[in-house]
Amino acid sequence: MAKNSDTFSDPALNARLITVQDAVAKDAVTISAGLDLVLSEGWKAYWRSPGEVGLPPEIDWSGSQNVANVKMLWPAPTRFTAFGIENFGYNDEVVFPLEVQLKQPGKPVSLSARVSLLICSNVCVPQNFELSLTLPSGNGIDNKSASRLSEFIARVPLEENDAQLESAIAYVDDGLSELTISVKAAAPFQAPDVFPELGAGTALGKPDIRLGDRRTLLWARFPVLSYDEERSRPPVLTVTDGAGRAFTVTPDRVERQPAPPFRLSVIGPGIGQLAWIALVAFLGGMILNAMPCVLPVLSIKLSSALKQQGRDKQVVRGGFLAAAAGVMVFMWGLAAVLFLLQRFGVMVGWGVQFQNPVFLALMFTVLAVFSANLFGLFEIALPSGLQTRLSNTGRRHGYTSDFFTGLFGAVMATPCSAPFLGTAIAFALAGRGTDLLIVFTCLGLGLATPYLVVAASPRLVTFLPKPGRWMVGMKLVLGLLLVVTALWLFWVLTGVAGTRAAIAVAALSAALILILSRGGLSPRLRWPSIAVFSILPLVASAMLAQPAHNQTNAATQEWTAFDRAEIARLVSRGEVVFVDVTADWCLTCKANKALVLDREPVLQALRSDDVTQMQADWTRPNEAISRYLESFNRFGIPFNAVYGPGAPNGIVLSEILSAAAVLQALEDARLATPVAAAQN
Repeated sequence: MAKNSDTFSDPALNARLITVQDAVAKDAVTISAGLDLVLSEGWKAYWRSPGEVGLPPEIDWSGSQNVANVKMLWPAPTRFTAFGIENFGYNDEVVFPLEVQLKQPGKPVSLSARVSLLICSNVCVPQNFELSLTLPSGNGIDNKSASRLSEFIARVPLEENDAQLESAIAYVDDGLSELTISVKAAAPFQAPDVFPELGAGTALGKPDIRLGDRRTLLWARFPVLSYDEERSRPPVLTVTDGAGRAFTVTPDRVERQPAPPFRLSVIGPGIGQLAWIALVAFLGGMILNAMPCVLPVLSIKLSSALKQQGRDKQVVRGGFLAAAAGVMVFMWGLAAVLFLLQRFGVMVGWGVQFQNPVFLALMFTVLAVFSANLFGLFEIALPSGLQTRLSNTGRRHGYTSDFFTGLFGAVMATPCSAPFLGTAIAFALAGRGTDLLIVFTCLGLGLATPYLVVAASPRLVTFLPKPGRWMVGMKLVLGLLLVVTALWLFWVLTGVAGTRAAIAVAALSAALILILSRGGLSPRLRWPSIAVFSILPLVASAMLAQPAHNQTNAATQEWTAFDRAEIARLVSRGEVVFVDVTADWCLTCKANKALVLDREPVLQALRSDDVTQMQADWTRPNEAISRYLESFNRFGIPFNAVYGPGAPNGIVLSEILSAAAVLQALEDARLATPVAAAQN
């Protein structure tokens, strides 16, 4: 009879030590044993490289007698998803083969194993237990234990030299966003899977696996969700192909991405789906007109309407059509830039231009000049020759100003996200160039709707009060709105580029306004000075920008810094995690926080003992946050998700939060208790 240990029993797990030998034969140097785990339905244990969430089994043999060393073998794992992350491990059952080397050949052995492992279902439960057995001297083999152990020894991957491989290469891009591997074998593959090991702290997404060269070439590409350079190591690959084939190989690193054996054709959406997305984009653009971003755009639109009073109906129509054209040109230009950036492999998103200090410096300078103009500090007078030429264009005079009014208003609307907008942008950025063009065209039409409505019915301008002294006061109000917007941009610039760069931009912008307000300068000196001081703020923002630091806005006791792996660890302990992706330049984010997150009853719910508030600051470019958003097919913010034992993959909330939606998501993410989950 085999000398097996007593069984450790738990609602989720049964564990024991088994041995092939009933006793230690004379002169035996090693014995064959195994750690036998039987998992309840829905529970999983982890492989030696478990991914970002799990922990591999560990065994302490220090209490054993007559044991020199124990080598633990790892059967080939399977792939499963836990908390939205790909993990490697085992379900149902697994036996870890153990090669036990003896200190004294042929002498009795006492095995004492202190086992630590993590098993997961909706929650993760650490298991710590002891197993022991003693083998006397003698002879005897137990066929049942030998057969079970042999079954799992056969699943241990072959070493590289035994795998009959022609080549194995791996490529990791400079941005650490993708791992691409290529393995050429002598025998064809049937249904392979690949389990890369890149070191602790690495999380990978689902692979794109393709076969070529009569199925002897295995190519796979993995998105890298997170990567810890300090704990990284050269790639090691374990390849499985059904129940009877598995091998481990250390691939050669290459500098160029290996080409796939074939290209995947992208099937375009049908006419009905495209029409629906176009409507969603149009509605998203319309809603943008009523979002918190309206503050920087409001004064521009009002000044455009006031300027048209008293003009001929055709001139009014032409002015508003020119403003709508400005909106459309910006949207088409943005679509073209995003398309090109995608082709060069750059991560793109909605509103990310506000992470660029040069762009912020440009917007601040323009707003500062506009507000100074509204306060009457100067009037921009074009050279007399150009004025004469423009005056000869008749009714078209002033359309250039209207065009740039629309364009600038569209630029300043992009820091905001809105209902429908996220769906449309995700569809556009994940699709073809045609999809991108259609979505951004409809988005622009929605944003330009106020201009188009007035252009269709110029008489609407007559509903404004008649010109009079009140317009002086209105001009001051509009100037104050622009000043508030400029101050907001200064604050954003401080967060993106640092205080020194922001102060330099403000000082140079003030110098530009001073030059514009000086009427005594000759044109020969005035215009070159204006040109120089228009460029200097942009140069200063680029040269004086401070490097980004890995920190978030969550420098309070209530909010913790974003850590994707920590989400999984907290949820595995039965806790709820509320994730808030925000940025200084995201006005919708600020509105959500002020109107919902910082008010009762949501505030009290978020401060519950079982809830962790996690904030990701996307004010500056951050690859980890970009990858996190992209995993949800999102390319803009605000973004909020709630995780918990009841929602391990996250509940994504709408861009515009409501107290009822947040409270319901927190409740849905909970389970009664972790213990109850463990007993399911």
